[in-house]
Amino acid sequence: MTETLIDATDTGADDADREAVEHERAELREFIKGLSADDIKSGGWFTKLSAQALSSYTAKVNWQYFQERYEGVPADAIVEQRIKMAARYAALEGGLSAGAYSAAVVATIGSLGGASPATFPAAVATVMVDVAFITRLQLRLAYDIAVLYRVPLDLSDPDDMWKLIRVAFTIKSGEVVREGVVKAVPVFVRPVVKRFYSGTVLSAAKGLPVVGKHLLQRNIIKIGIPAVGVPLAVVLNRYTTLLAGRHAQAVFRNEARVIEIAEGLSERSRHPQLTLWVAWLVITADRKIADDETLLMRHLVRLVRDRHQVVDERLAHTVDMDPAEVWRRLDAEPGDLSDLLDVADRVAAVDGAVNAREKAVISELRDRCRRA
Repeated sequence: MTETLIDATDTGADDADREAVEHERAELREFIKGLSADDIKSGGWFTKLSAQALSSYTAKVNWQYFQERYEGVPADAIVEQRIKMAARYAALEGGLSAGAYSAAVVATIGSLGGASPATFPAAVATVMVDVAFITRLQLRLAYDIAVLYRVPLDLSDPDDMWKLIRVAFTIKSGEVVREGVVKAVPVFVRPVVKRFYSGTVLSAAKGLPVVGKHLLQRNIIKIGIPAVGVPLAVVLNRYTTLLAGRHAQAVFRNEARVIEIAEGLSERSRHPQLTLWVAWLVITADRKIADDETLLMRHLVRLVRDRHQVVDERLAHTVDMDPAEVWRRLDAEPGDLSDLLDVADRVAAVDGAVNAREKAVISELRDRCRRA
């Protein structure tokens, strides 16, 4: 969302909404004019758009930015509002773009070759404005949600940037979007949608990188079914944006939950170094490491380092965790160790129900803490 869309309110009039969307589309038309045909075919458009979408935006939009506008409002409420606002703009833009769609555009995109931007058919430019609009909208929406839940993202770090992209566009597998789209459209259209997703009509996109292909596929449905183009474009734009927003909310809210647990453990810990060893012992007890456990350990290590100036190189270089090493360290520590029981309980529960092996470790820990 550009600053125009950022500053719009959820109670804005239809005319104001349309004006904001038209402003965004005009801005993106200028961006599309700068693309070559190879940018579209290769997926390079996505790289360029991502840089354009986030560079100035992230410099302005941070947690303080939202606090000034929504002072005292819980993050969940703000996130809900922004998802609904983004979905409304996406639906409006879909209706404005759909009039230019035709099945012939698919073949045109596939045969652009090395043509210059000046040779783009007007319909192709309209399609790319639609794709770029939804792409930028969802990318910035996911970023907003991360900021609101205070999940740290360093977009100069390739891992964090790819994380944002995966979350923004629900990239796990093609099934995420494909099955979701089929359920979203009217019943009478579903057989046609399935044919377009699985048929040769997608061959034009086969050379695109995974992200570009993923995003283009969503729009080929709207291109390929001109009889229901406008209502379908509205539904798909709105639905995919809601899907992206809900996915980003689930991912970043969960990470915020894990960070909150890590912050509490670090803040209350009287034995920061032992906290790390006990946490890792519980995590590795069942010889399986869940994503939430990895996330918790990463943030716990960071917080213990920042708050207590503790960096444990021995633990960092440990490959196979030996429980005896942890018990030796506990036995050498005098005083009340009950804070470590809280660590173990919370770490074990971070990814769901506590399993038998985790319970066994916690039971042993409890016995040793009592003896201490």
